Amino acid sequence: MPPPYLITILISLFSLLPLSSSQPPPLRRTLIDCGATAPSTINGLQWIPDTGYITSGTSKNLTIPVLDRTLSTVRSFPLQNNLRRKFCYVVSVFRGAKYMIRSTYFYGGINGNESLPVFDQIVDGTPWSVVNTTEDYGDGMSSYYEGVFLARGKTMSFCIAANSYTESDPFISALEFVLLENSLYNSTDFKQAGLSLVARHSFGHNELIRYPDDQFDRLWQPFGDPTISTSKNVSVSGIWNLPPSKIFETEFTKGRSSLQELKWPPVPLPNSMYYIALYFAADHNSSTGGSRMIDVSINGVPYYKNLSVTPAGTVVFATKWPLSGLTTVALTPATGSSVYPLINGGEVFQLIALGERTLTRDVIVLEELKSSLRNAPLDWNGDPCMPRQYPWTGITCSEGPRIRVVTLNLTSMGLSGSLPPSIAKMTALADIWLGNNTLSGPIPDFSSLKMLETLHLEDNQFTGEIPLSLGNIKGLRELFLQNNNLTGQIPNNLVKPGLDLRTSGNRLLAPPPS
Repeated sequence: MPPPYLITILISLFSLLPLSSSQPPPLRRTLIDCGATAPSTINGLQWIPDTGYITSGTSKNLTIPVLDRTLSTVRSFPLQNNLRRKFCYVVSVFRGAKYMIRSTYFYGGINGNESLPVFDQIVDGTPWSVVNTTEDYGDGMSSYYEGVFLARGKTMSFCIAANSYTESDPFISALEFVLLENSLYNSTDFKQAGLSLVARHSFGHNELIRYPDDQFDRLWQPFGDPTISTSKNVSVSGIWNLPPSKIFETEFTKGRSSLQELKWPPVPLPNSMYYIALYFAADHNSSTGGSRMIDVSINGVPYYKNLSVTPAGTVVFATKWPLSGLTTVALTPATGSSVYPLINGGEVFQLIALGERTLTRDVIVLEELKSSLRNAPLDWNGDPCMPRQYPWTGITCSEGPRIRVVTLNLTSMGLSGSLPPSIAKMTALADIWLGNNTLSGPIPDFSSLKMLETLHLEDNQFTGEIPLSLGNIKGLRELFLQNNNLTGQIPNNLVKPGLDLRTSGNRLLAPPPS
């Protein structure tokens, strides 16, 4: 296939559920110290405890020394009885904005299991990646995952999801949401895909570059032998990805060699599409006296020809470039140029196709139901249906592109509270099982649920009369109302063939004549 369209520029995620009505207002930078009990300031940035963002999991303290204070505590999620469940942080955001999300993990033996946890992480119902920190932890390091996602609502959810990869409890050390400028990574259609960081390097540096050098606290890892770097005099400005000027202070170059080859990224990649950005700037003090022209290729495929590199800096990028396995970036002088090539920095992201989401109306109703219940299931955060392998407890969803909730089964869940009238707006519901709880209040009007076949409300504490409107649901086959505190008379239109009606154990008047 021909290479994707490239351009040189010199100048230039719908969250569905709020955690509660008291959700903190959106910030430009939300830095969450998972498991912490008090705020702290680290390297000039304010970190806050996670208790306002999640309702599940257990805070734990590490018993081993750590270099970064945010690694000293974690939030752990019990694996037992929680397989295929997700536990979500819900963060207020600015609708329509792009956010860098970074999750950080350092095990520290907090679960008492020699086998390190391996689990999934999810953003707004889209599977992001598998979290496996085994190799990094074996080297005494933390692991982090970074992505760029669009806020398609007023909140975004980040979820830890328990799978059967290991027998150790999932956990998280830190979580960051950082608002990005509109220009950053703006060639990506974030309504269709997110970006998951593979590598971000400053070539020739021997130290990590981050905030305050990078205003968004992106992490630029060192890459290359410092002995082949040079200190540079540059005046970079106007690059739309806003890289820190510090990455242009050194370069990767093999002296006067006409061919520079980098085995970069330094890890083999799965067969997928990738966003690639490469950064260049020439030295004001260079003996060339002006710009240098170079050709760039990736795995032997031309990436950009006749690239003019000046002290003002430039970036070349590919929005969708296929990569697989190990990658080689080659830089050569352009035709007619004798100036040796150089490179200062690079970023590679894997494109993550966004998944479907539950119909917003159903999500809003479930949130209202959650608020009406005093002890809703702990995993009722994030998208109710997506990803499909991690639905909410008690929820069954439809197939196809329009995701609806078709079954609500919370039988014997120890629930109390009441049912909001808005439950009747979940018009795809075919089965409702809420028996053997301590739910109270009146029975809502379910007549708009034209698909409803089963309604089990038995063994609760519902009060009031049986709604006459229940008789208008033509497809209703089972209506179990026994052992509640219902009063009044059984409506005539409920006494009909094909309907299994059970009402014993209430304070009802004599049944109507048949």
